Amino acid sequence: MTVENVLSAPTRTIEPRDPFLESFTDPDADPAGGPVAAALEEERRDAATRRISLRPVVAVLKQPTLVLSILVLALVTLWAVVPSWFTAWDPIEGVPQDRLLPPSAAHLFGTDNLGRDLYARVVYGSATSLAATSIAVVVGLAVGSLFGLLAGFLRGIVDDAIMRFMDVLLAIPSLLLSLALITALGFGTLNVAIAVGLASVASFSRVMRAEVLQIATAVYVEAARVSGVRWYTVLRRHVLPNASGPVVALAALEFGVMVLAISSLSFLGFGAPPPTPEWGSLVSGGRDYLAVAWWLTTLPGLVIVAVVLSANRISRALERDGGIR
Repeated sequence: MTVENVLSAPTRTIEPRDPFLESFTDPDADPAGGPVAAALEEERRDAATRRISLRPVVAVLKQPTLVLSILVLALVTLWAVVPSWFTAWDPIEGVPQDRLLPPSAAHLFGTDNLGRDLYARVVYGSATSLAATSIAVVVGLAVGSLFGLLAGFLRGIVDDAIMRFMDVLLAIPSLLLSLALITALGFGTLNVAIAVGLASVASFSRVMRAEVLQIATAVYVEAARVSGVRWYTVLRRHVLPNASGPVVALAALEFGVMVLAISSLSFLGFGAPPPTPEWGSLVSGGRDYLAVAWWLTTLPGLVIVAVVLSANRISRALERDGGIR
């Protein structure tokens, strides 16, 4: 008769491990590549992506003056695109019995000498002023960048000829040069915009040339040249995209300068003919009533100042990131 030893340890059956089940029972047992590790890694990647995407927004929100500048330009842009959202008054037709009323709840900026709502004229005039400024920026950016690109990349006699011509343009005050071009082109908002844009060509050209001179000596540009790529292809694919950052920052800075220049020329009577509202002409029209109606000149002037300062603030932020040299 066999007596079983009841004190001996029971026999254990060793079963194969299941990593999937262990990952839910023991968080430390999840092997590399297990479902929990993969889920955690995916969550970490999503969090990192969210942090990266929100970083520029957080950086902007930390600068109240930059946020205010963006809001000012956004508001003025909405004025130009959908002016009827902001005022129900007609900018052309006036009410004679309401002439020279001070600012009030009914007329935020008061009325002019013909009884027209000044706020409505400022709002509707933003379309003309901003359109002219945009045309001027595009003309200066396109022509100046083209000259600077060719001068910096081709160098030699082409560089010397282009830059000496730019030196001549820089020697002439921009307002005087704009007046000379307007005399040749004729009056009108479009001609004023083209004249102001051509007067800024030298600034864009010099910045673009400086960037191209630096980028043209890069290894990848030299490699593209040696490999037989055509020179205009090298310009389009390699040089221009890498040199555009500081030029864009300069365009933001020139936007404010051109708003001031176009308003000045409009103030002198070279812009849109009356009764078309334009910021410069509104300031000019109120100068005869400064003693009795200060708002006719002051309030449109403050709008111009706000737009110019906002554009300059945004350009400083772009300059810090893009790096105008």
